[in-house]
Amino acid sequence: MEAIKQMVDVVIPTYHPDQKFITLIHRLQQQSHPIHKIIIMNTEESVWKTAGMEEIENLPEVELHHVPQEEFDHGATRDLGIRYSKAPIVICMTQDAMPKHDSLAAQLLEGLKLPGVAVAYGRQLPTSDCDALECYTRSFNYPAGDQVKTQADLPKLGIKTFFSSNVCAAYRKDIYLQLGGFIHKTIFNEDMIFAAGAIDAGYGVAYCGKAEVVHAHHYTAMQQFRRNFDLAVSQADHPEVFARVSSEREGIRLVKQNMAYLCRVKKPNLIPKLVGISACKYVGYRMGKQYQKLPMWLVKGCTMNQNYWK
Repeated sequence: MEAIKQMVDVVIPTYHPDQKFITLIHRLQQQSHPIHKIIIMNTEESVWKTAGMEEIENLPEVELHHVPQEEFDHGATRDLGIRYSKAPIVICMTQDAMPKHDSLAAQLLEGLKLPGVAVAYGRQLPTSDCDALECYTRSFNYPAGDQVKTQADLPKLGIKTFFSSNVCAAYRKDIYLQLGGFIHKTIFNEDMIFAAGAIDAGYGVAYCGKAEVVHAHHYTAMQQFRRNFDLAVSQADHPEVFARVSSEREGIRLVKQNMAYLCRVKKPNLIPKLVGISACKYVGYRMGKQYQKLPMWLVKGCTMNQNYWK
């Protein structure tokens, strides 16, 4: 594991980067474990130039690659970025994930030092403007503490065994390449599909509760519908991973616990919002699971990722 101490790269896909992204780059420069290269996989060169990112592309750590919008793919674009890297460890992040401290990389590496671990992902904390619903959802999916998940956890954890997030996740590149990397042409869930393959191959997936990033979405009910539609499309396309475990049980558990939390913190007024959003998520999920039976005009009306269907 000596190689872990030598070189770490970060891969970040971008689209319409903004000032927050510049702050992210500066925080990566300040990590206690030095980042060797920050490989940016930007969609559309014209968008990058109009965003005023000149100060970023001239940094010595930055390696910038542009991808035409029609060629962007959640799995293939990240895979290309990882293959550009010469480092034994590659951290995948998103452009809106902000490291909470300067030990983010070091904490992820601690997870990768554990025997048999192929990928280590971090904890996502809510932003300061999140409501109680989003705050609880973050704590439900990303609790305090550490965990290593293996095949032995499938009966107990179900779908959560494969859970991993490229919002902030570190990969052993040798194992990554050995397993074939991220699947190409995927609408969603390339991180979970890879994690499932790693677990099936006998490796572990580590959750590092001290590797914290601030990251949250403020989706409307319709956006939640579209996101869950795409999530279910990815599950329908990969029954080898998702047919053996149920996602619905975990979703129901989240709704029940979220409702109890709202009562506990004396915010029952948010329960109607929870019910409405949960209904949109469920309908989107059920339609996505059956997307092959739907007309293409309806599929395109439901998806969040229009380019996937071109």
